[in-house]
Amino acid sequence: MNVADLLHQHALQRGQTLALAEPIPKKWDRSELPLNERYHCMTFAELDEDSSRLAAGLLQLGVQPGARMALMIPPSLEFISWVFALFKAGVVTVLIDPGMGRKNMIDCLQRVQTEGFIGISLAQALRVVMRHKFPLAKTNVTVGRRWFWRGPTADQLRHASLDNFQIFQATPNDPAAIIFTTGSTGPPKGVHYCHENFYQQALQIQKHYNIQPGEIDLPAFPLFGLFNAAMGVTTVFPVMDPTRPAHVKPQNIIGPIQDWKISQSFGSPALWDVVGRYCEEQDIQLPSLKRILSAGAPVPSRVLEQMSAAMLPEGEMFTPYGATEALPVASISASEVLQETAALTQQGYGTCVGKQFSGIQWQVIEIDDGAITAIDEAKPVETGIIGELIVQGPVVTSHYVTHAEETRMHKISDGEKFWHRMGDVGYLDGDNRFWFCGRKTHRVQLADKTLFSIPLEAIINQHPTVFRSALVGVKVDNKMAAAIVVQRWPRGQENNKSEEITDVQLSQDILELAAINPSTADIQYVLVKDELPVDIRHNAKIFREKIALWAQDRIPAN
Repeated sequence: MNVADLLHQHALQRGQTLALAEPIPKKWDRSELPLNERYHCMTFAELDEDSSRLAAGLLQLGVQPGARMALMIPPSLEFISWVFALFKAGVVTVLIDPGMGRKNMIDCLQRVQTEGFIGISLAQALRVVMRHKFPLAKTNVTVGRRWFWRGPTADQLRHASLDNFQIFQATPNDPAAIIFTTGSTGPPKGVHYCHENFYQQALQIQKHYNIQPGEIDLPAFPLFGLFNAAMGVTTVFPVMDPTRPAHVKPQNIIGPIQDWKISQSFGSPALWDVVGRYCEEQDIQLPSLKRILSAGAPVPSRVLEQMSAAMLPEGEMFTPYGATEALPVASISASEVLQETAALTQQGYGTCVGKQFSGIQWQVIEIDDGAITAIDEAKPVETGIIGELIVQGPVVTSHYVTHAEETRMHKISDGEKFWHRMGDVGYLDGDNRFWFCGRKTHRVQLADKTLFSIPLEAIINQHPTVFRSALVGVKVDNKMAAAIVVQRWPRGQENNKSEEITDVQLSQDILELAAINPSTADIQYVLVKDELPVDIRHNAKIFREKIALWAQDRIPAN
């Protein structure tokens, strides 16, 4: 049941097959060198042995299974090896997204009560400076050069003996990791992952997308590289800042795809937006790509079209749907979107995320802002009616480790099982596909109706000057009113009319556009913002809570 067992199996079956490849930092032009001289490489056998030695080293230091240790290493060979080392030792891996900001990061580490740090020199320096905040952090391993603090280094642990070492024999419910949510609708919450969750995630993803051992993946979202090693897939790391996928250099994605004949890649919609435009402008084809996965937010149709054109004739792009607490839940192909659902999305029907993965049960229930303690208290709605989505299955996590009160708000008891409330609203159609209409907390409740963000924004986004938009509620005379905040197309991109229309004219145009559609007719205010704030992890989820505060300050007092 330990996902590290899957790595060990691949090491036995295809030990000399390449598992990981990491670009060597450039000091001069290396483009003419063979790939093995441009990349640090590691086979499955080497990864299996390296992670086992690190695990053995931790155990010999006295670290006990179940201990919580923060892993603070950038995406790399070292990162993957350490994650599997912690799995093998039975240690609970605490994964912190550095993009959440220092304040949130420190708060998360304090709340989780980490018992040690495994991190690069900078992370250890931060720990030492703020050691009073982490009183339980007694075992700390430095990856790289150790400065002025004590404790072992990763290289020292690599000398550990493997005599009598065995991979931790996990039961399904044994804790494996604590992974934090993005904090897009509140403070980041630590999600409890058991070994069964990880094991089932790897199996479900591999089965659903027919991923075969021996394929080569370029993970533009680092955590996906963890599944690769468990699936017998080679991971080639790209040169990019994982916290800024919208600012990636497209050549840093396209180059490795061409050089390594990459068959699969996982990245955010913001990343594929950049890469797709570049491929279209430069007439670039990527025939080796069999599949692209993109998640974190709905993928615009233009991105699906651009990447589908670059992947022809055999490739397909997919949009898996889920959340940190439950992943994967559903999936839809670009072909299905472009041939069927995209036209409905533009008309305000929401975004179709497809059918559920095998093993996932789902229901749409009446929207409730309070806790639902038992499943018989939930009230299912009919097909086509908007409600909130709840899911159940082996990839669904059981509770939050931090902000434990949120467990009561997001979990519904069903005997020995439970349902997770996704926090998303939408409806099921006649084919049992879920149509996403936005986050529950992002709906705008007027006196006589409720407006949902995704359907409404899709209509406004049809304006040629609008890159993206956000529906928010504002108070006017103590009553809730609907406002739409729009961002123009960035300079240099298609459809950019920014220099041809003023903010006043753009606002008037959008009000006129909204008035002719019943779905948007209740919009009273239009505001133009230079840039809409988005999440760090994907650069795609819009922080509507922040925008609402900004908008409220700009609504004229009556």
